[in-house]
Amino acid sequence: MKGVLVFLLFAAFAVLGACSNSASASGEREGAARKSLLDSFDLASMVPVYALGESVTLGTDDSNALAHARPAMQVSFDYDYFIGKHEVTCAEMGKDCGDSLPAVNVTYYDAVLYANRRSVAEGFDTAYTYTGTTFDNEGSCVNLEGLVFLPTVSAYRLPTEAEWVYAASGGWKPDSGWNADNSDYRAHEVCSAFIDGNGVCDMAGNVMEWVNDWYVPFRMEPVADYVGGIDGGVLGERVVKGGSYRNSAASMHLYSRGDIYTVTSVSKAEYVGFRLAFGPIRSPMWLNRDGQQKSIIVSILANSMDMRHELGTNKVKIAFRDDETGKLAFVDYSGDNPRVVEIDDSIEVYHPDISPDGNRVAFCTGLEGVSGKSSVYVRTLDSIGSGLVKLDVENAAIPRWRVLESGDTVVVFVTDAGNNKDESAFRQASTWQVRFSDGKFGEPEKLFDGAYHGGISRDGKLAVSGARLLRARVSGHDTLWYNGEQACNASLSHDKSKRTLFLDFAGTTGRKFVGEDYATHEVILYADSTGTLERFTKAPAPYTFDHTEWIYGADSLVVATQVDVDGAHRKVVALNAFTGDVLEMLCGEELWHPAVWVNAYDRAVVNPDLDIDSAGVYFTPQMEFYGLELRVKMEYFWKSRDSVTAVVLGSSRAMFGVNASYVQSENLLNMAFSSGDIFGMEFLTEHYVFSHLPKLRFLVLEFSPDFMWVTENSSWNSIYENSPGLRYDESHGFWVDSLPKGFETLVEKSYKARPGQMLPYSFDEFLLPSGGWGEPSVSNDSTLFRLDLPAVVNNMATLEKLVGEARARGIEVVLLVTPQNPRYAKTGAYGVYGVRRSVAQELLERAKALDVLFLDENKMGNHDYKSSMAFNTDHLGREGAKQLSERLDSLFKTLE
Repeated sequence: MKGVLVFLLFAAFAVLGACSNSASASGEREGAARKSLLDSFDLASMVPVYALGESVTLGTDDSNALAHARPAMQVSFDYDYFIGKHEVTCAEMGKDCGDSLPAVNVTYYDAVLYANRRSVAEGFDTAYTYTGTTFDNEGSCVNLEGLVFLPTVSAYRLPTEAEWVYAASGGWKPDSGWNADNSDYRAHEVCSAFIDGNGVCDMAGNVMEWVNDWYVPFRMEPVADYVGGIDGGVLGERVVKGGSYRNSAASMHLYSRGDIYTVTSVSKAEYVGFRLAFGPIRSPMWLNRDGQQKSIIVSILANSMDMRHELGTNKVKIAFRDDETGKLAFVDYSGDNPRVVEIDDSIEVYHPDISPDGNRVAFCTGLEGVSGKSSVYVRTLDSIGSGLVKLDVENAAIPRWRVLESGDTVVVFVTDAGNNKDESAFRQASTWQVRFSDGKFGEPEKLFDGAYHGGISRDGKLAVSGARLLRARVSGHDTLWYNGEQACNASLSHDKSKRTLFLDFAGTTGRKFVGEDYATHEVILYADSTGTLERFTKAPAPYTFDHTEWIYGADSLVVATQVDVDGAHRKVVALNAFTGDVLEMLCGEELWHPAVWVNAYDRAVVNPDLDIDSAGVYFTPQMEFYGLELRVKMEYFWKSRDSVTAVVLGSSRAMFGVNASYVQSENLLNMAFSSGDIFGMEFLTEHYVFSHLPKLRFLVLEFSPDFMWVTENSSWNSIYENSPGLRYDESHGFWVDSLPKGFETLVEKSYKARPGQMLPYSFDEFLLPSGGWGEPSVSNDSTLFRLDLPAVVNNMATLEKLVGEARARGIEVVLLVTPQNPRYAKTGAYGVYGVRRSVAQELLERAKALDVLFLDENKMGNHDYKSSMAFNTDHLGREGAKQLSERLDSLFKTLE
C-alpha cells in the first residue's frame, strides 16, 4: 500500500516526518529574527518585505465584484519575508522559451518543484515534501504524491495570497504594466514595464501568478498570518493573482483571486507563471470553509484512488478524535476530493465507531482504562453531526456496532471501561447491547458480567477485553489469554475467523513469539479464536502503535495510530495483517481512536476480470475540473444508453445552454463539458455515441467559431492522457461487442462530485444562475485568427466527416450556435476569445453549407437572450437555457 495525496496538504512536518506547528517567537527575539532573515540572504533576485506588525486587506466589499472575492478580510503579519523581484524566468527554470521571458504553462506542482530545487541548490531546507511525482507527456508535473507544505521552514516557496497582495499594494499600477491595451497579447521580458519603488516589477499584468493558497471564502473578522484554506473544496481550487497581458488594465484588481475558469493544482496556461517568496511563517493560520481559524491541520495522506486500489471501493469513511480539540472528525473518501470535517460540538468524544451502513457514528465520553462517568451517543456522520441521540443509562462506555444473526443492528457497550486487572472490579462491570433503528435506541439488554469492550462475535460465543489483561469469554466461560501478561487495545474481528488483535508491553510471551526484543506497543499481535498467537506486525521505526482496531468491511485490514518518540499520535494508517503493507491515511498533531468503515457490498460486486484502477475511472486528480464534468456525463451515458434518442456534444456553452428537463419530444443526453472542443466531440461521437446509442435520431454538435483554432493539446490530450477509463475502453475496443458484467457499477462507484460543492452549478442538472452578460471582454489578439491556418482546415474537415458519418447512419445533425454577449456586435470581435467578426461569419457560412440543420441562437449578437438569461459573457443561466432548450425541442418536433 502507499499513501498518496493529490492536492496540497496543509500542515507543517516535524523532524520525524509528522505534522507539527511552531509557536511564535517571543518579543525579545523579534528584532534578532528580522536581522537574521534579512541579512543572511543574497538579494540579487529577492526583495525584503518588512511586514512585521503590518496588515493588508484581501478581497473586497464592492458589490460589483465577483462573489469569489468577497467579503474583504483584514490580515496582519507577525513576520517579515522576501518576495521575488520578478516572475521566475524561462532561463531560471531551464525552459527553452526566451531567457528573460516569464516561465509559463507551469502547473502549481511545477512551481513547487522549482522552489524546492532552488532551496536545495542554495543550502536551505525545503518548504515542500512529497513521496512521488507524476508528469504528463509535455513534462509538466500533474501530481506530487504525499505533498506537504511546511510553512515554518526557512526556504523558497510560493508566496501566500496575503504576502503577494501586501507586496503588490506598494505600487499597484495596472495601466503601467503589460496589459491587453499595450501587450499585443503576448508576454514580455520581466521588468520591461513598471517597477515599483521597492524594486518589484510585473505584479500587475505580464503573466498571472500562482500563489500558495487553497481557495477558501474570506470571512469578515481579521486573521493573523493567513496561509489560505485548509483545502481547496470539492475541486481543489487554488488562487492566482495579478492579471496578465490578456486582461485590460481596468479589469485588474488586487482583490481578484482567479481566472475565467476554476483553477486547480494541475491547471496551466500560456499566461500563467509564478514568482517565489522566502522565509518562515512562524504561526500559520488556515481557514476552513465556514470561516473558522485553524492553527493545526489534519492532513489527508491517501486519496480516493488509493482506497479504490487497495480496498476495491472508494466508499470508505474514517472517524477519529482530534485530541487537540476533543472533537469528532471524519473523512469521506467517496467524493473525488476527500476533506477532513470536524463536527463543532462541546461533547467530548472517545472511541468512535461507524455503523455498519456507514451513515452514523457511536462514541462515548469516557476513555478505555479509566473508570468513571461516561455516556454513549449516536449521531449522523455529516458536517453538523445531526440526529444526536444519547443512550439513557447511568453509565456506558466503548460502544461497538454489531449485526446480530437475526439481521438487527445493535450497539454493544460496557458499564465501566476501567482497568480490568483486578478480577473483582472487572466482574462488577457488565456488558450490554441495545437495538438501534430509525435513529433511536431501544431497551438495553444485559449480556453478561464483565466489561468485554474489545468486541463480541456475531454468534455471541466469543468476547474479548484488553485493558491491562487480555480477557476472553469463550462459549459462556471466562478465561485469561496471553499467559496473564499485560495487554491492551484488544479488537475482535468482524468476520467468522474470530481473530483478536492487541498490543502488549514487550512481555516475555510476546518477545519469544516475535523472536527479538521490542518496545512497548511496537508490535501488533494476532491471536486465533482460542487465543493462540498466529502472527505479528511491527511498527516502522521510529514509531510505535496505539488505538488498534479491525476495519469493518475489510477482513484482513487493521487501522491504527502511529506514535512518535514524543508520544504524539501523529499518523493514522491502515495495514494488512497478512502482508504487512501499510497505507498512510492521515497526519496531524494528536489523532486518536480511528475507526474505518468500508462498503463491503462494493468490494463483493467487483468483476475480477476488470481492472478496478482503470475500468470506469474517467476522472483522476491529475485532470482539470472539466474532466470531472466529463466523468459525470460518462456515467449518465452508460446508464441511459439504451433509451437516448438525442445527444448534445460541445463545450460548457452547450453544457449549460441545453437541459434535458426542458426537452419533451426526445430523450436527450447532454454530453458537453467545459473545454469540450472538436477533438472531444469527435472522440466521444466516434467511439461511444455511434456504437452504443441504438435509438439515436439527433446528433447536436455545438458550433463555435473559436473552436476552429484549437489543437489536440489545447485541452483534449490532457483529458485523454490522464483518464484511465478512456484508455481502458480504447484497449478493449470500446466494448463494441458487449459491456462486461459489473462495468456500470465500477463507473458509478468511481469518484463522484459531492453535494454542497462550492460551485455555481450542481452535477445533477448543470444549470447556472443569472449573472448578466456583463462587459464584452476580449482575451486574445483578433488578428491571430486567420482562415488559412492548418488548424482551421483540419477542424472543419473533422466536422464535415462527423456530419457525413452521422447522415450515413440515418442520424440528423444539428449544428448549434449558442448565444454570447450581444454587445460584441458593437466590437470587432465575435466573442470573448477574439475571433474577428468577419472571419467568424465566413466560418458560419461554411458550416451552414454542410448537410445539417443549423440552429443559430447567436445571430452575430442580434438575438433575444436578455441579460437576465445569462450567467456571464458567453454562458447562459437557467432562464436562458430554458429558452434555448425549448427552441431545440421545437426543431426536433418539426422533423417528427
